[in-house]
Amino acid sequence: MASRTESGASKWSAWVALVGDTLRRRLLRILEQDELGVGEMAKVLQLPQSTVSRHLKALLDARWIARRNRGTAGLYRLDPESLPAGAAALWSLAREQIDAMQLAADEARLASVLAERRVDSRTFFGRVGGEWDSLRRELFGTAFSAEALLSIVDPQWTVADLGCGTGDAAEHLAPLVRRVIAVDREPTMLDAAKRRLAGHRNIVFRQGALDSLPLKAGEADLAVVMLVMHHLEHPEQAVGECARVLAMQGRLLVVDMVKHDRAAFARTMGHRHLGFTEAETRAWARGTKLQLRRWRMLRADPHGKGPPLFAALFERVA
Repeated sequence: MASRTESGASKWSAWVALVGDTLRRRLLRILEQDELGVGEMAKVLQLPQSTVSRHLKALLDARWIARRNRGTAGLYRLDPESLPAGAAALWSLAREQIDAMQLAADEARLASVLAERRVDSRTFFGRVGGEWDSLRRELFGTAFSAEALLSIVDPQWTVADLGCGTGDAAEHLAPLVRRVIAVDREPTMLDAAKRRLAGHRNIVFRQGALDSLPLKAGEADLAVVMLVMHHLEHPEQAVGECARVLAMQGRLLVVDMVKHDRAAFARTMGHRHLGFTEAETRAWARGTKLQLRRWRMLRADPHGKGPPLFAALFERVA
């Protein structure tokens, strides 16, 4: 009897160690939601396939997950009802220990991975769709969708690309609007943007910070701030300045990172904020003439290695 008790205790201890690992809990959580291949899991968790495979082996050996062959590939799944006796109770506790921000990021990338797969998994129309996507990329490339959508911008607008960097947004906007004002605090960034955008005659370049913009009141119809706010100590000051330079019913589009837990970004890249929640974004407009009209997470790119992004659209009101 004592030997059996010791064996049970040893198995329990091994299970606790198994799910005590943060990565394995994340892995189990996505496998609980869908059957996935190693490459798909690597995209969701933003890890090398070798790392994912190592953790999968530990989970397979402990009989926490099942593997199904499909051709030469293996698909993995966690079915809580098939867990060894007692393991289901432990998993119900362990799954609650996953960080909420990390879980949201994983689930966003999982949705993108599954969306990519659906084209191939449907029957006739899915196969046609997959072939058409490939043919479309071959014929027309990948940039035209974004450019076509930008055509809804009013051609008479003046657009301010704030924190323009090397001019990516300005390059897309210049052919579609009357005038683009590209602003950056760093002279080296402005020099790079000038070289890149030398062929566009409707772009003007101005040096300045977002909390003290080199624009007149009401000069812009649209302001765009792409992946800049997390570098600012006080984003609300920049939003207040944007409100000043926007015309009545002008709009401000902010794209930045959703709240995340990658503290290394602060050390290695000088980030002042680890992303933002919708509530924090909404608070930027307090005391200004801006109102948040829309906030949404952008579809996660399964090939991207950074946190998920959001787009926030503000409008200047009376």
